[in-house]
Amino acid sequence: MHEELINSFAMMIEQEYGDKSISASSAHAQSLIAQAKLGDTQAFEQLLIRYQRQVLGTAIRLLGNIDDAQDAAQEVFLRLHKYLYKFDEEKEFLPWLYQVTTNTCRDIARKRARASTVSLEQEQANGKLDNIASKEDIEIELNISQEKKIISDALESLSERERTAIVLRDIQGLETKDVARILGTAEATIRSQISMARIKIKKYRDKILNKLI
Repeated sequence: MHEELINSFAMMIEQEYGDKSISASSAHAQSLIAQAKLGDTQAFEQLLIRYQRQVLGTAIRLLGNIDDAQDAAQEVFLRLHKYLYKFDEEKEFLPWLYQVTTNTCRDIARKRARASTVSLEQEQANGKLDNIASKEDIEIELNISQEKKIISDALESLSERERTAIVLRDIQGLETKDVARILGTAEATIRSQISMARIKIKKYRDKILNKLI
């Protein structure tokens, strides 16, 4: 059940911030990287366009609000521009980019004491009901929004390590070994963190739903 919930949440967010076609032409991506490393600004701009949705989507999940996530995404590409020359073209680019994104989000989270946040789900929900035709549609829309809000809040309730691990593994779809490398820990530790995070998300959801019944 917990995997279905995570996958459902990922699909909802992916509609706004995902780009499934990114992995379809990795050869072209590698070509852009090589050109960008040589100082080709147009190639770098193409990389930004190609990966900005994935970076922003990951940042939203890790930071919990759109404003911080947008700041993080901008910082990620500033760092990418500055340190791209260090990237080993023999390795996969996405795990390296996720590592930059994760580190950037950590830095922002540590620097900013957020008194209050507006979740992505709340922002998406604003104004959506104006053009809905029927009572049944309104109920469906509210249920979907409520489910996303619960999962988003559940992710927020996790520790930083657990949230990062489950976002990278279950939502972004990285291999456990890549998540372990990004977070600088053992694969067994990552598996344990993901397992615990899934349990906590399910318990959090069940607790909230029980209160609503």
